[in-house]
Amino acid sequence: MKAVALTRYLPIDDPHSLVDVELEKPTATGHDILVRVEAVSVNPVDTKVRSPKPQVEAQPKVLGYDAAGVVETVGEAVTRFKPGDAVYYAGDITRSGSNAQFQLVDERIVGRKPASLDFAQAAALPLTTITAWELLFDRMPYAIDNGGEGKSLLVIAGAGGVGSIAIQLAKRAGFTVIATASRQDTIDWCKAMGADHVVNHREPLGPQLKALGFDTVDAALNLADTDRYWTDLGELLAPLGHVGLIVEPRGELRIGDPYKAKSIGIHWEMMFARPRFRTADMGEQGALLDRVADLIDAGQLRGTLTGTLSPINAANLREAHRRLESGTTIGKLVLAGW
Repeated sequence: MKAVALTRYLPIDDPHSLVDVELEKPTATGHDILVRVEAVSVNPVDTKVRSPKPQVEAQPKVLGYDAAGVVETVGEAVTRFKPGDAVYYAGDITRSGSNAQFQLVDERIVGRKPASLDFAQAAALPLTTITAWELLFDRMPYAIDNGGEGKSLLVIAGAGGVGSIAIQLAKRAGFTVIATASRQDTIDWCKAMGADHVVNHREPLGPQLKALGFDTVDAALNLADTDRYWTDLGELLAPLGHVGLIVEPRGELRIGDPYKAKSIGIHWEMMFARPRFRTADMGEQGALLDRVADLIDAGQLRGTLTGTLSPINAANLREAHRRLESGTTIGKLVLAGW
């Protein structure tokens, strides 16, 4: 089968950073399904895993942590899917990724593809949707149905992949959502996702929030730079508030006052935790994706795809990585077809 892989960890401008390879088609056993991949998306985790380091892989390593496709075969323990089913999923960072024509994935972390979306549109959603959903509704103490009523939520980096879906989920939960963006196109995107207000993250946040009538916010999602906004969020969050984090800090964080004085909840989200550690509730990810498919098909959530490259090959994946590393992408970038 065709695949895109690496053996050395190189800068993305190096043509050997991602290369086209031929690999053996895998076989599904146990809880695994074998998916014929139709579209894949790129995320910051792809660029972080691929980033330069001295390590060398003895065998080609396939990245890719977002996909949509069709079930080809199933393992003997599979109960949720059958050959021919259209699915979408983020997968497991400890296993071979989705940048291949066929991929093995545990059925428990797979969802039914939204019927109203094509494969490219569906591939844009899994990783960011799982991240935003788990952070807001599993890690933080809110519920998807009316859990944010009467509360305010600040979403830092609202136009990114996770921010784009987090705004929508938070609005559905009833939050008043304040997103951050700095360019007119990203401001417009945040508003299109449903943000009630948009403030500029390149300027002090406090005065901008006060001008909107918010002395404090009840909760915040820092989806961009944990270190940069740590002190500001400690001041901006209301007592008994909550902050959600997804980006590992570069240095040490002081988690005492004002966080301690205000009893602020600090919540980390790593969407690969369930499959990586094979938690007892790992099936919640498949159920989550099924619920999201229902919401999308009902018109209650919208896709976040903003660009598609075709076909899926090393040259286009290198271009996708380059765009993501530029820090200027909006929504999600997808590759479709072989």
